[in-house]
Amino acid sequence: MAEPHELWVFAYGSLMWRPGFPSEEIVHARLVGWRRAFCIYSRYHRGSPRRPGLVLGLDRGGVCEGLAYRVAPANAQATLAYLRDREQVVSVYREALVPLTLMAPERREVLALAFLVERAHPSYAGALPLCRQAHLIRGATGRSGSNIDYFLSTLAHLGELGIRERALERLLGLVGSHLAHNGGPGATHPSAVALMQEHRKRPVRVRPFRPEDARRFCYRTVLGAL
Repeated sequence: MAEPHELWVFAYGSLMWRPGFPSEEIVHARLVGWRRAFCIYSRYHRGSPRRPGLVLGLDRGGVCEGLAYRVAPANAQATLAYLRDREQVVSVYREALVPLTLMAPERREVLALAFLVERAHPSYAGALPLCRQAHLIRGATGRSGSNIDYFLSTLAHLGELGIRERALERLLGLVGSHLAHNGGPGATHPSAVALMQEHRKRPVRVRPFRPEDARRFCYRTVLGAL
Protein backbone atom coordinates (compact mmCIF):
# COMPACT_ATOMS: atom_id res chain seq x y z
CA MET A 1 0.00 0.00 0.00
CA ALA A 2 1.38 3.42 -1.03
CA GLU A 3 2.41 5.86 1.66
CA PRO A 4 0.09 8.90 2.02
CA HIS A 5 1.43 12.22 0.77
CA GLU A 6 0.71 15.77 1.83
CA LEU A 7 -1.90 17.64 -0.18
CA TRP A 8 -1.87 21.26 -1.33
CA VAL A 9 -5.25 22.86 -2.08
CA PHE A 10 -5.69 26.12 -4.00
CA ALA A 11 -8.47 28.41 -2.73
CA TYR A 12 -9.76 31.32 -4.81
CA GLY A 13 -13.36 31.77 -3.55
CA SER A 14 -15.22 30.61 -0.46
CA LEU A 15 -12.44 28.17 0.47
CA MET A 16 -10.33 31.23 1.33
CA TRP A 17 -12.64 32.26 4.17
CA ARG A 18 -14.44 29.00 4.96
CA PRO A 19 -12.11 26.08 4.18
CA GLY A 20 -13.76 23.49 6.44
CA PHE A 21 -10.69 21.27 6.73
CA PRO A 22 -7.52 21.34 8.90
CA SER A 23 -4.26 22.53 7.38
CA GLU A 24 -0.64 22.75 8.46
CA GLU A 25 0.23 25.89 6.50
CA ILE A 26 -1.58 28.67 4.62
CA VAL A 27 0.36 30.64 2.01
CA HIS A 28 -0.50 33.41 -0.44
CA ALA A 29 -0.20 31.78 -3.88
CA ARG A 30 -0.43 32.55 -7.60
CA LEU A 31 -1.78 30.40 -10.43
CA VAL A 32 -0.89 31.30 -14.02
CA GLY A 33 -3.13 30.38 -16.93
CA TRP A 34 -6.42 30.54 -15.04
CA ARG A 35 -8.52 33.43 -13.77
CA ARG A 36 -11.16 33.90 -11.07
CA ALA A 37 -14.53 34.68 -12.69
CA PHE A 38 -18.23 34.69 -11.83
CA CYS A 39 -18.93 32.10 -14.49
CA ILE A 40 -21.01 29.38 -12.76
CA TYR A 41 -24.76 29.37 -12.18
CA SER A 42 -25.47 28.31 -8.60
CA ARG A 43 -28.68 26.41 -7.92
CA TYR A 44 -27.58 24.91 -4.60
CA HIS A 45 -25.10 26.77 -2.38
CA ARG A 46 -25.86 30.40 -3.37
CA GLY A 47 -29.05 30.09 -5.37
CA SER A 48 -31.96 27.79 -6.10
CA PRO A 49 -33.44 26.10 -9.17
CA ARG A 50 -36.14 28.80 -9.22
CA ARG A 51 -33.75 31.72 -8.70
CA PRO A 52 -30.17 30.79 -9.62
CA GLY A 53 -27.21 32.78 -8.35
CA LEU A 54 -23.67 33.13 -9.61
CA VAL A 55 -20.45 31.81 -8.06
CA LEU A 56 -16.77 31.87 -8.89
CA GLY A 57 -14.89 29.37 -10.97
CA LEU A 58 -11.39 29.10 -12.40
CA ASP A 59 -11.73 29.79 -16.12
CA ARG A 60 -9.02 29.62 -18.75
CA GLY A 61 -6.70 32.57 -19.32
CA GLY A 62 -5.07 35.11 -17.06
CA VAL A 63 -3.65 34.89 -13.55
CA CYS A 64 -5.33 34.18 -10.22
CA GLU A 65 -4.03 34.88 -6.72
CA GLY A 66 -5.47 33.18 -3.67
CA LEU A 67 -4.44 30.90 -0.82
CA ALA A 68 -2.65 27.56 -0.80
CA TYR A 69 -3.41 25.19 2.07
CA ARG A 70 -0.95 22.45 2.98
CA VAL A 71 -2.79 19.42 4.35
CA ALA A 72 -0.95 16.78 6.38
CA PRO A 73 -0.69 13.30 4.80
CA ALA A 74 -2.89 11.81 7.53
CA ASN A 75 -5.72 14.21 6.57
CA ALA A 76 -5.30 14.21 2.80
CA GLN A 77 -7.90 11.58 1.87
CA ALA A 78 -10.50 12.91 4.30
CA THR A 79 -9.95 16.44 2.95
CA LEU A 80 -10.30 15.27 -0.62
CA ALA A 81 -13.56 13.47 0.22
CA TYR A 82 -14.87 16.59 1.98
CA LEU A 83 -14.00 18.86 -0.95
CA ARG A 84 -15.67 16.54 -3.46
CA ASP A 85 -18.81 16.46 -1.38
CA ARG A 86 -18.83 20.25 -1.06
CA GLU A 87 -17.70 21.37 -4.50
CA GLN A 88 -19.06 18.69 -6.81
CA VAL A 89 -22.79 18.86 -6.07
CA VAL A 90 -23.56 19.13 -9.80
CA SER A 91 -20.12 18.09 -11.17
CA VAL A 92 -19.44 21.51 -12.70
CA TYR A 93 -15.76 21.43 -11.72
CA ARG A 94 -12.89 19.33 -13.00
CA GLU A 95 -10.26 18.35 -10.47
CA ALA A 96 -6.67 18.95 -11.54
CA LEU A 97 -3.20 19.25 -10.11
CA VAL A 98 -1.87 22.68 -11.09
CA PRO A 99 1.52 24.36 -10.52
CA LEU A 100 1.25 27.10 -7.89
CA THR A 101 3.85 29.69 -7.03
CA LEU A 102 3.91 30.27 -3.28
CA MET A 103 4.33 33.99 -2.62
CA ALA A 104 6.69 33.41 0.28
CA PRO A 105 10.24 34.85 0.27
CA GLU A 106 11.67 31.78 -1.49
CA ARG A 107 8.92 31.75 -4.19
CA ARG A 108 8.88 27.97 -4.53
CA GLU A 109 6.47 26.02 -6.73
CA VAL A 110 4.15 23.21 -5.64
CA LEU A 111 1.48 21.09 -7.29
CA ALA A 112 -1.92 21.79 -5.79
CA LEU A 113 -5.44 20.50 -6.18
CA ALA A 114 -7.67 23.03 -7.91
CA PHE A 115 -11.26 22.95 -9.11
CA LEU A 116 -11.40 24.16 -12.72
CA VAL A 117 -14.68 25.02 -14.38
CA GLU A 118 -16.07 22.53 -16.91
CA ARG A 119 -17.06 24.73 -19.84
CA ALA A 120 -19.32 22.12 -21.46
CA HIS A 121 -21.48 21.86 -18.33
CA PRO A 122 -24.96 23.48 -18.43
CA SER A 123 -24.08 25.40 -15.25
CA TYR A 124 -21.21 27.19 -16.98
CA ALA A 125 -22.36 30.78 -17.50
CA GLY A 126 -19.42 32.03 -19.53
CA ALA A 127 -18.38 35.68 -19.69
CA LEU A 128 -21.58 37.44 -18.71
CA PRO A 129 -21.84 41.26 -18.83
CA LEU A 130 -21.30 42.86 -15.41
CA CYS A 131 -24.89 44.10 -15.26
CA ARG A 132 -26.12 40.54 -15.77
CA GLN A 133 -23.77 39.25 -13.07
CA ALA A 134 -25.04 41.91 -10.65
CA HIS A 135 -28.67 41.01 -11.37
CA LEU A 136 -28.07 37.34 -10.62
CA ILE A 137 -26.07 38.03 -7.44
CA ARG A 138 -28.50 40.56 -5.97
CA GLY A 139 -31.51 38.26 -5.86
CA ALA A 140 -30.19 34.78 -5.04
CA THR A 141 -30.02 32.77 -1.81
CA GLY A 142 -29.07 29.12 -1.36
CA ARG A 143 -28.32 26.53 1.29
CA SER A 144 -25.01 28.18 2.18
CA GLY A 145 -26.45 31.71 2.38
CA SER A 146 -27.04 34.68 0.13
CA ASN A 147 -25.14 35.37 -3.06
CA ILE A 148 -24.42 38.92 -1.84
CA ASP A 149 -22.76 37.54 1.30
CA TYR A 150 -20.62 35.22 -0.83
CA PHE A 151 -19.53 38.10 -3.04
CA LEU A 152 -18.74 40.51 -0.21
CA SER A 153 -16.90 37.89 1.84
CA THR A 154 -14.73 37.02 -1.14
CA LEU A 155 -13.93 40.70 -1.77
CA ALA A 156 -13.08 41.26 1.90
CA HIS A 157 -10.62 38.38 2.00
CA LEU A 158 -9.01 39.41 -1.26
CA GLY A 159 -8.54 42.84 0.29
CA GLU A 160 -6.89 41.33 3.36
CA LEU A 161 -4.38 39.63 1.03
CA GLY A 162 -3.75 42.85 -0.85
CA ILE A 163 -5.32 41.46 -4.04
CA ARG A 164 -7.21 43.91 -6.25
CA GLU A 165 -9.36 42.80 -9.17
CA ARG A 166 -10.82 45.66 -11.19
CA ALA A 167 -13.69 43.60 -12.63
CA LEU A 168 -14.90 42.60 -9.15
CA GLU A 169 -14.60 46.20 -7.94
CA ARG A 170 -16.72 47.39 -10.86
CA LEU A 171 -19.20 44.62 -10.14
CA LEU A 172 -19.43 45.80 -6.52
CA GLY A 173 -20.51 49.22 -7.78
CA LEU A 174 -23.41 47.58 -9.64
CA VAL A 175 -24.40 45.21 -6.84
CA GLY A 176 -24.30 48.01 -4.24
CA SER A 177 -21.01 49.41 -2.98
CA HIS A 178 -22.67 50.76 0.18
CA LEU A 179 -23.24 47.19 1.38
CA ALA A 180 -19.50 46.67 1.86
CA HIS A 181 -19.34 49.51 4.40
CA ASN A 182 -22.15 48.54 6.73
CA GLY A 183 -20.67 46.25 9.37
CA GLY A 184 -18.47 44.31 6.98
CA PRO A 185 -19.38 41.42 4.69
CA GLY A 186 -22.76 39.83 5.11
CA ALA A 187 -26.27 40.05 3.77
CA THR A 188 -27.99 40.61 7.11
CA HIS A 189 -27.91 44.40 6.78
CA PRO A 190 -31.42 45.75 6.03
CA SER A 191 -30.23 47.30 2.77
CA ALA A 192 -28.98 43.93 1.52
CA VAL A 193 -32.15 42.14 2.60
CA ALA A 194 -34.33 44.70 0.82
CA LEU A 195 -32.16 44.45 -2.28
CA MET A 196 -32.48 40.67 -2.39
CA GLN A 197 -36.24 40.77 -1.88
CA GLU A 198 -36.68 43.23 -4.71
CA HIS A 199 -34.49 41.40 -7.22
CA ARG A 200 -35.85 37.99 -6.29
CA LYS A 201 -39.13 39.05 -7.91
CA ARG A 202 -37.50 39.73 -11.25
CA PRO A 203 -37.38 36.78 -13.66
CA VAL A 204 -34.08 35.12 -14.52
CA ARG A 205 -33.53 32.93 -17.55
CA VAL A 206 -30.47 30.69 -17.58
CA ARG A 207 -29.39 27.52 -19.32
CA PRO A 208 -31.61 24.62 -18.19
CA PHE A 209 -30.13 22.05 -15.84
CA ARG A 210 -31.41 18.52 -15.30
CA PRO A 211 -30.35 16.08 -12.54
CA GLU A 212 -28.92 13.71 -15.14
CA ASP A 213 -26.47 16.43 -16.18
CA ALA A 214 -24.57 15.92 -12.91
CA ARG A 215 -24.27 12.20 -13.67
CA ARG A 216 -23.27 12.94 -17.26
CA PHE A 217 -20.26 14.99 -16.15
CA CYS A 218 -19.26 13.21 -12.92
CA TYR A 219 -16.81 10.90 -14.72
CA ARG A 220 -14.65 13.96 -15.58
CA THR A 221 -14.48 15.45 -12.11
CA VAL A 222 -11.68 13.26 -10.77
CA LEU A 223 -9.44 13.00 -13.84
CA GLY A 224 -5.90 14.02 -12.95
CA ALA A 225 -6.60 14.31 -9.22
CA LEU A 226 -4.91 12.44 -6.39
